[in-house]
Amino acid sequence: MSTLLETLHYGFIQRALLAGTLLGLLGSYYGCFVVQRRLSFFGSGLSHSALGGVAIGLLAGIHPLAVAVPFTLGVAILSTWLRDKTRLSGDTSIGIFFSLSVALGMILLSLRDSYTVDAFTYLFGSILAVNQSDVLCALGLFILNGFTLPLWRRWSYATFDRSLAESDGLPVRRDDYLLNSLIALTLVIAMKILGMILMTAFLVIPPATARLVSKRFSQMTLLSCLLGVFTTLGGLLLSYLLDFPSGATIVMVQGFLFLVFLFIWRIRITGKSS
Repeated sequence: MSTLLETLHYGFIQRALLAGTLLGLLGSYYGCFVVQRRLSFFGSGLSHSALGGVAIGLLAGIHPLAVAVPFTLGVAILSTWLRDKTRLSGDTSIGIFFSLSVALGMILLSLRDSYTVDAFTYLFGSILAVNQSDVLCALGLFILNGFTLPLWRRWSYATFDRSLAESDGLPVRRDDYLLNSLIALTLVIAMKILGMILMTAFLVIPPATARLVSKRFSQMTLLSCLLGVFTTLGGLLLSYLLDFPSGATIVMVQGFLFLVFLFIWRIRITGKSS
């Protein structure tokens, strides 16, 4: 216990915990909409599409996020537009832009002599190397997204009955563009800290875990956010104590909790059927 408390005295651990908690909360929150709307590939595709913007920034000598933010927002908006204006599904539209963006990123990165380390950082993140500006960036993103909380009820309504929400006069299509843009913005800002792979895990695993045992969407949202915070704190401290990669440890903790909740869900189902 004393060893665990000692780790909290280190500045880099404190910064990693704060930034990881804020971004984990956002990822788990938006992940509920992603999972419930069956857009898991959309979230994964968006996070990897950012590689194209990162590559443009690295090649041009500009800060990668300065290019990746508008680039990924553009992918989110274009894929949503393509889904609305054609008979293509959301997964198909994001699949097109995802493939093109990754291909563009690979070509541009190949033109640089030393691209491997930079690309590796954005793929896997460096949460234990978080600095003060990264924490402020995560805090700013968290505050910005906090202003959209009043829209949660409207978004959840459209999530469960899109047709009825449209018939009630709600701006469902406009909300789709806003929601998808906010997901894209969260993904690309979190990419440098958490990495594409870990942020994708936050979008899927905590919400899927919460969905197993939740009866209402509000319960699912709250539990998903709690799981996102708990797995961030537990995974970071466990990775420090065991000297494991931090991002991978957080994902493994999430996977373990998913199996635990799956076991609980199976017991419930078996008890009801007997």
